[in-house]
Amino acid sequence: MRILLVEDDQHLGESLRRALQLAHYACDWIVEGDQVLPVLGGTHFDLLVMDIGLPGCSGLDVLREMRARHIHTPVLLLTSRDSTEDKVLGLDIGADDYLTKPFDLDELYARIRVLLRRDSQLDQNILQCANIRLDCKAREVFQGETPIDLTATEIAILELLMRHPGQHVSTSRLEDSIYSWGKEVESNTVQVYISRLRKRLGSDFIENKRGIGYRVRP
Repeated sequence: MRILLVEDDQHLGESLRRALQLAHYACDWIVEGDQVLPVLGGTHFDLLVMDIGLPGCSGLDVLREMRARHIHTPVLLLTSRDSTEDKVLGLDIGADDYLTKPFDLDELYARIRVLLRRDSQLDQNILQCANIRLDCKAREVFQGETPIDLTATEIAILELLMRHPGQHVSTSRLEDSIYSWGKEVESNTVQVYISRLRKRLGSDFIENKRGIGYRVRP
């Protein structure tokens, strides 16, 4: 899953990006509010984690414009403001959740999981397709009751597919879920990981439709 982090504090931004990457999310980081809409116009993100007090354009103004343009990417607002009025305003103009600084990383992770589940219309940490079970919190995969040892990248691809069972997910969308800016993507990277997953999970678990993408059986 790919997250766009918008935070102008260099120390906090770097720490959050590292923490999100350690939690197996692809994370891109920008520091100015007026960068957000151009970035969203060119890249798919599953979640936006955004500070309110940004240079160039405030987080609230960015959020207003996003919703006016019918950009429905889930938004988690970060701010040092803790008044009820600030929270209500953020939620009223389209934020999906609100986290006041300072916060615990475990709480941030939990809120991110909730928003990603909500966006994919799933309401549990456990994804199940056919006989494959993925524990999104523990990052563990089982075939029946047998644990399957997968890399972080393989799990990231599998999670995106299992969050959209029966639906084709394009190669470019899968690439976006595992790579952040600055990382070179080879033309056959996704195909290589899909091949590995098929060897571990069964050749018929992941289907491919040429020119459309990949999907898993519900």
